[in-house]
Amino acid sequence: MAALALSASLTASSIAESPAVESIAISARPISKFQIGLDEKMFGPLEFVGGLELTSSSRNLGALSAFRFLKPGGDFIGVADTGFWFFGTVVRDVALKPVGIENFRMEQMVDASGNTIEKKWLADAEGLAVKDGVATVGFERAHRVAQFRIEPQGMKAAFRDLDFLVPRNELRQNRGFETVAYSPMKRSLVVVSEKSLDPAGNIFAAMLEGPQKGIFTVKRDGEFDITDGAFLPDGDLLLLERSFSMASGVKMRLRRIASDSIAKGQVADGPVLLEANMGYQIDNMEGMDVWWRGDGALMVSLISDDNHSILQRNLYLEFILHDD
Repeated sequence: MAALALSASLTASSIAESPAVESIAISARPISKFQIGLDEKMFGPLEFVGGLELTSSSRNLGALSAFRFLKPGGDFIGVADTGFWFFGTVVRDVALKPVGIENFRMEQMVDASGNTIEKKWLADAEGLAVKDGVATVGFERAHRVAQFRIEPQGMKAAFRDLDFLVPRNELRQNRGFETVAYSPMKRSLVVVSEKSLDPAGNIFAAMLEGPQKGIFTVKRDGEFDITDGAFLPDGDLLLLERSFSMASGVKMRLRRIASDSIAKGQVADGPVLLEANMGYQIDNMEGMDVWWRGDGALMVSLISDDNHSILQRNLYLEFILHDD
């Protein structure tokens, strides 16, 4: 991700050495109101369910850039842009609201020789998709899209790098593939960059397989950059976006990209569903997943990347997307 002006960027030399798997105790402070000071629950088609502010004594907690549920609303896997995997479980009360995180652990990514990757520019993991026991990760700086077998008690090196189609020279150093998502409708892995722009100012993206394999772009709307995405049941792509300025601080936005506009050579676009500023319980929102709750609700979960800065927070937020 592009470093926020208020963030203290983590340098390669400060990435902590860790055991193969480090268990981390998480303290979770509940968040009951999305808009600070107001009891409103509905924000456009999104209904706020609840959230958590996550803290720990471990220096490795933070920089959480993407996650996906392995079990809907429960067990999850994620990547941090400091070169770590993380795993855990969201704990819920009888009303199905999130109340804590259990069994949280982190482990450092390793290279083909099994050695931990110490240089941040080689392990700047930003996007994540999960399918059939395989984690597909988008990295920036050293741009690549790599696949790993999911082994929570000891993740190994990537077993394959994918051709991401977008010409490497078009990818900005710190603006690479923040979104990696699998589209059942397109039968393809889809990657979308944060802010690598074509001559028309649109954002480079690609479908990496399937009958519609090829490059497309996403229309850039305002000053927002893309930080993650997940496909909805109808085939639309829900994008998480972020902006930052010294004048207005950090903002987040959710935008729904129409499925029929996601096609080789096309410019994909769609409406904004939600926009929030510092008057809401947000931070540097980086990760998102979409899942079905047991009662049939279509859920959207978000996490933030605190950049290991004392000025920022690790947040987990949940919404119901009313899709009618």
